Amino acid sequence: MNQAAIPRSPAPARLRPTTLVLRYAAFAAIATLANLGAQRLVLMGGDAAGQFILAVLAGTAVGLVVKYLLDKRWIFHDPSTGWRAHGQRFSLYSVMGLVTTAIFWATETAFWLIWQTHLAREIGAVLGLTVGYLVKYQLDRRYVFTTQRGQ
Repeated sequence: MNQAAIPRSPAPARLRPTTLVLRYAAFAAIATLANLGAQRLVLMGGDAAGQFILAVLAGTAVGLVVKYLLDKRWIFHDPSTGWRAHGQRFSLYSVMGLVTTAIFWATETAFWLIWQTHLAREIGAVLGLTVGYLVKYQLDRRYVFTTQRGQ
């Protein structure tokens, strides 16, 4: 395949800070909606504690993959390809997400335990994900997507 035919996103140096923030916020919102959508699908099976845990795990997995794919290309402009490169990056991306996932899970679970409603749970999830994504951007920028981009 001709490399010139593959559209490339602009190098990070060309992105204005406002563009970066808006893009990152939009991708966080997309991943959050994917996360909550997956949770709702799982919770259609019931409200038991085991179902709640399964819903949180499923939502986290879906949100993680969606956010990784968007961030890799449109935020960090990572040119790496292939299963090995993706595996290494995704592994690091996931490890950096452990702390931020703990923030998200703790907030969502606290809202659920306090108010016992799905609306409260989802508000806690959005709040936890927002804080988590702010922390995650810094971790990903420093430790995951560290290669020179836009060359």
